[in-house]
Amino acid sequence: MSNSSSITHFLLLPFSSTRQLQLLHFCLFLAIYLAALLGNGLIITTIAWDHHLHTPMYFFLLNLALLDLGAISTTVPKSMANSLRDTRDISYAGCVVQVFLFPFFMSAEYFLLTTMSYDRYVAICRPLHYETLLGSRVCLHLAAAAWACAFLNALLHTVNTFSLPLCQGNAVHQFFCEVPQILKLSCSTSYLRELGLLVLTACLFLVCFVFIVVSYVQIFRAVLRIPSQQGRHKAFATCLPHLAVVSSFVSTAFFAYLKPSSISSPSLDLVVSVLYSVVPPAVNPLIYSLRNQDLKAALSQLICGWFQKQ
Repeated sequence: MSNSSSITHFLLLPFSSTRQLQLLHFCLFLAIYLAALLGNGLIITTIAWDHHLHTPMYFFLLNLALLDLGAISTTVPKSMANSLRDTRDISYAGCVVQVFLFPFFMSAEYFLLTTMSYDRYVAICRPLHYETLLGSRVCLHLAAAAWACAFLNALLHTVNTFSLPLCQGNAVHQFFCEVPQILKLSCSTSYLRELGLLVLTACLFLVCFVFIVVSYVQIFRAVLRIPSQQGRHKAFATCLPHLAVVSSFVSTAFFAYLKPSSISSPSLDLVVSVLYSVVPPAVNPLIYSLRNQDLKAALSQLICGWFQKQ
């Protein structure tokens, strides 16, 4: 038994104890990480470079790409380094940083996805008021609110979590440090304050989820009233990428944190954690670029211009 003052490092859950599988894990994570860096980096560069994309929808998409880069950079590099070095260690300070940064980026992304659903609602249901309701100042305020709320949420969780005495050792049953896993190391009667904070956060996320659902109910009703099939197709095309990202984000996160304990196992928890923390940042750029003709055209111009300069 130990307390938090005597812990100098934590032990993360390894993907495998076999050296060959550790190297395979390193190669897979390296490929996913490079794909996330390339995809999100191209989206950020393209939106910043092409003034035709300086609209609310692409402004929020740029913020989403930044958050995806931050989220995957918080967890994957350390996991790759541990597999390459055949170790499980993460320093106490490094664990604190992960516990703060991961919920910060993930909750900011969720708040931003909620804001993006409002953007799609205004664009389709109230197009004549789009520039009034979503001017540049309003967009900046909405994005800043998402980042600020996420920062406050992550800070409260981090301070509360590491103020608890850790009496159950230092082995974290996850490939990165996160609040629920650190709480499992706490004394059984000492985490009620953090549990209350988790419930409050869950209620806030539920409100955001209801807002997204209500927004899309209104959007679908408005789209179905569009007389032309081409108009309906174009309206759906602008919503499908966002809806796909929201669905994957919510479904994997909900399953990870709300699945019954009867089906829980270390291997399943590890796979699910990869699905909601590693895969989305690499896949989101692909989802947003596949059906977005403006973004693909701007990206093609950017790449062609770069090659012509070489």
